[in-house]
Amino acid sequence: MANNYFKFKQFIIHQEKCAMKVGTDGVLLGAWANCENTKHVLDIGTGTGLIALMIAQRSQAIIDAIEIDENACMQAQDNFQKSPWYSRINLVHQSFQDYATESNKKYDLIVSNPPYFQNSLYTPSEQRTKARHNMELELSDIIDGSSKLLANDGTLSIVLPYIEGVMFIANAAEKGLYCVRQTNVLPKPKVAVKRLLLEFQKQRKAFVDQDLIIELDKRHEYSDNYKNLTKDYYLFL
Repeated sequence: MANNYFKFKQFIIHQEKCAMKVGTDGVLLGAWANCENTKHVLDIGTGTGLIALMIAQRSQAIIDAIEIDENACMQAQDNFQKSPWYSRINLVHQSFQDYATESNKKYDLIVSNPPYFQNSLYTPSEQRTKARHNMELELSDIIDGSSKLLANDGTLSIVLPYIEGVMFIANAAEKGLYCVRQTNVLPKPKVAVKRLLLEFQKQRKAFVDQDLIIELDKRHEYSDNYKNLTKDYYLFL
């Protein structure tokens, strides 16, 4: 059974009200997304508020965190209020589709660790099913909404499984969002890529393609690149 909280170096994530707990995907994206010189950030599907808090820790940005699930909203709000950056994080209880339609804001950075299990069996918990599957948020919705809400020089950063990520790259390009940075995440050396960390912009740029290995041959023997990426957050690094 997952713990009801997860302690990082500068904040604590309580997660008992959330279907999806703190996981490696969210931590990777929160640490990897480029928030240098960003003033306005949008976190799509904030859940516990993890990524919003990670971005707040290493930037001075004003962050809008969207979440459709009521329980997750209450959890995120509590986590935000107990953090040092509460005054810079605004929780929005709304679907991203409605928000993208109604908002006239422009963002320097949009981040999302979205639901992506499109074909797998649903879980017994309705809340967890909605969090894990794209029942209420299609990946195409993220592309369409981000195309509208991104500033001309803004960036969309997202984490996805390999196959979904490859499809997302192609679909985003059709809407004028081009992949400019890709990090291939491998759990261990010499295994298949499990996740893609992807960065998109409205202008085509030189493409940066890198690999990130999480663990070496022994369990909990983390690679230097992984430690350097997450050391400002994890207590054990």
